[in-house]
Amino acid sequence: MLKRLILIAGSSSSSDEPSARGTPLLSTADKAALSREFPGVEIDAPCPPGNAPHAAVDARAWRASQLDLWALDTHLHALDARGLFDLRLEGLDRGSAARTAYEVLTRCQRFLRRRNVASATAVFARVLGRHRELYDLDRPLVRADYDHAIDVWQWMLRLDPRASVAAQAAALFHDVERLVSEANVRIEHRAADYQAFKDEHARRGAALARAALAGVGLPPEVLDRVGALVASHERPGDDAELALLNDADALSFFSLNSAGFLDYYGPEHTRVKVAYTLRRLRPEARALLPRVRCRPEVEAMILGEPRRTSAPASAETQA
Repeated sequence: MLKRLILIAGSSSSSDEPSARGTPLLSTADKAALSREFPGVEIDAPCPPGNAPHAAVDARAWRASQLDLWALDTHLHALDARGLFDLRLEGLDRGSAARTAYEVLTRCQRFLRRRNVASATAVFARVLGRHRELYDLDRPLVRADYDHAIDVWQWMLRLDPRASVAAQAAALFHDVERLVSEANVRIEHRAADYQAFKDEHARRGAALARAALAGVGLPPEVLDRVGALVASHERPGDDAELALLNDADALSFFSLNSAGFLDYYGPEHTRVKVAYTLRRLRPEARALLPRVRCRPEVEAMILGEPRRTSAPASAETQA
């Protein structure tokens, strides 16, 4: 679990020198804002003595979209499996430190595992345990789906700190159907009708989610609600919790998955996915995208898509 964010000015080669820190890189207001956004992480922590477990991120490579994200994720997974670890942002300047810290912490937020009152319970601990049991993390696509599920859950709590237990469980299990259909190879780009493919994915996922959660201690009405949210999550709608799930899912795609998606599928299908995902975002959630680091190619696709300015049509109208 991520414990501390350590900010280091100048070149990464000078990162071990105390003088590299110099003037604080964050203003008091920026530090407070990051602490509110990412609770549980000590922001701008002093560099501990010795060689505490940590991952280092070169801020200049990050801002230039030249960082090897696969290598970073592999290192973070290994650190997380062993316990608490630090994240060091190196090569920072004061003008961009707050933005870079926000972007990097957003991409690494799955290692925070924040909860709220609804999820800080023994029952939800069993929900998390059941979710983890389903995923063979040695399989790359399964690992990617697991990371996305945890990230959607964390985005949901950022967007609505009062999210219900049903909404949080739906965030975790919304893509569970991929364990059946796409654990070894992705097939969505082959679909003749992309929306129909996604609707079927959601319908099957709802049944799988309900079956997986049976016996963990959730009340029947909560199980029903989880199933309903998962079944509808590929279409925007007027339901507030469904809209929250769509926003969290979409933001996770852009902040965590879009770079790998582009590499896996190429630009043609990524353009389809970007347009599809933006249609699911409410305007207030889309307003967060400028603070999310995406590859330049994905940013260009986002800028090329019109904004949603009104409430979505009902599922019946869209069908």
